[in-house]
Amino acid sequence: MILPIIAYGNPVLRKKCEIISKNYKGLSKLISNMWETMYASSGVGLAAPQIGLSIRMFIVDASPFSEDDKLDIVERTNLSTFKKVFINPKLIATTNELNTFNEGCLSIPDIREDVVRENEILIKYYDENFIKHELKLNGLRARVVQHEFDHIQGVLFTDKLSVFKKKLLKSKLNNISKGKVKSDYSMSFYKK
Repeated sequence: MILPIIAYGNPVLRKKCEIISKNYKGLSKLISNMWETMYASSGVGLAAPQIGLSIRMFIVDASPFSEDDKLDIVERTNLSTFKKVFINPKLIATTNELNTFNEGCLSIPDIREDVVRENEILIKYYDENFIKHELKLNGLRARVVQHEFDHIQGVLFTDKLSVFKKKLLKSKLNNISKGKVKSDYSMSFYKK
């Protein structure tokens, strides 16, 4: 089932999410719905808060980036098969090497900005079968995971922008929070 994407301005996007257990009710159906929703929205990642659930889970499928011929062949190959479910993830290490990339977010349509992030991360998480993993990621795979991890921490990519950029985007963000935005996918806007 395709679910509406929660729009910027909804408080659920600002909450630090809760850990879940392997007995979380309807987990496999939820994951299936998240995949369907993400693909219908043309996303490469989707976090539970973006569908209104304040739980520590997100999904990623970075394969659309594998078609970018500006990337080297190794990175494109790594991206082509990078499809994962992350449950209760912990970012346990980062490097000091940073990179910049133009990011967007399904919850913040029509806004894209350059964001600086760590180039390499180490993350521990459980997959959809509650098997524990530890994974070292770099490049765009690390970036996509960091973006989604931020969601379960209550952080949005716009929070990482300069004060000047935030001021420039203020009216656009206000319009999104009021539902004054067009999107190619179903969205849910917060009513105060």
